[in-house]
Amino acid sequence: MTESEHPLSAQTYRIGAVARLTGIPPDTLRVWERRYSVVEPIRSAAGTRLYSAEDVGRLTLIKRLVDNGDAISHVAPLTLPQLHERSRGLNLAPIPETDLPPCRVAVLGSTLPTLLARQRESGAAFGDGVELVGSFEDEHRFRHAAGDLKIDLLVLERPTIQLDRIAQITELLSESGASQGLVVYGFAPRAAVERLEAQRILAKRAPVDVAELARWCAALHGSEQSPSPEVLLEGVDLASPIPRRLYDNASLARIATSSPTVRCECPHHLVQLVSSLVAFEQYSRECENRNAEDAALHAFLHAATARARATMEAALARVVEAEGIDI
Repeated sequence: MTESEHPLSAQTYRIGAVARLTGIPPDTLRVWERRYSVVEPIRSAAGTRLYSAEDVGRLTLIKRLVDNGDAISHVAPLTLPQLHERSRGLNLAPIPETDLPPCRVAVLGSTLPTLLARQRESGAAFGDGVELVGSFEDEHRFRHAAGDLKIDLLVLERPTIQLDRIAQITELLSESGASQGLVVYGFAPRAAVERLEAQRILAKRAPVDVAELARWCAALHGSEQSPSPEVLLEGVDLASPIPRRLYDNASLARIATSSPTVRCECPHHLVQLVSSLVAFEQYSRECENRNAEDAALHAFLHAATARARATMEAALARVVEAEGIDI
């Protein structure tokens, strides 16, 4: 098929750009085309191979399946929906526990550090999946040392939790650099516990022992394992329509200048995020049109940014509704 016969007027990409985007070397791509007809690129007047966005999406899926153990001869005849179905979940297999680094735990409280020290002296241990990197009774000393500890999980001991103390707990967690927090408390109203849990901070009633604490730490650490980049980008398909904008620039300006009912700048910050993504979305689209050599890469960036923008717009819509902002 020649370029003039091609039914679509969409952007096309040269073999070098497609190779960089999909990870398939040009020589391999030519062999796959010749032997297995994986795609049928169009030809320019000069005979250059030109690939469509759908070709790029198809080749990306085929490469993923081949890397996972499928024979190219088996997956080449599949339709695009069949390729999507077959590749779904390939990168979701759990990481073996032996490959996970131990959860680095720091403890801050008045009695828990002493209790843990005594239990460890008696032979109780955290286990292979948890490493106690610091135990503190003094908050000032903990704040001074926290930056060097590389904490995954901070365990805070509090005799009581009141709603007006939640901000202090979240501030301490943020300053520690820990990705997770666990509060061990004596007494607390249900509303305070729910507020902590809403902020993804686990709250457990005292007393605790080493074995119980180790189980909580290991469970929290396991829940924080990030999906691979391939999983995060699995839905970015150059052949899919770009999500339409939910808010135009005028609407974003009205949201940014509104007066929220809570003492929070979230609407303003979300508008800034969405506006930045909109700007980069336009920038990557312009690069796609101006730089033929890297057109496929910029098309991918355009699609990925549009997906991120749509996600943040959905979050902004939730805030607009909750705050009753009139746009």
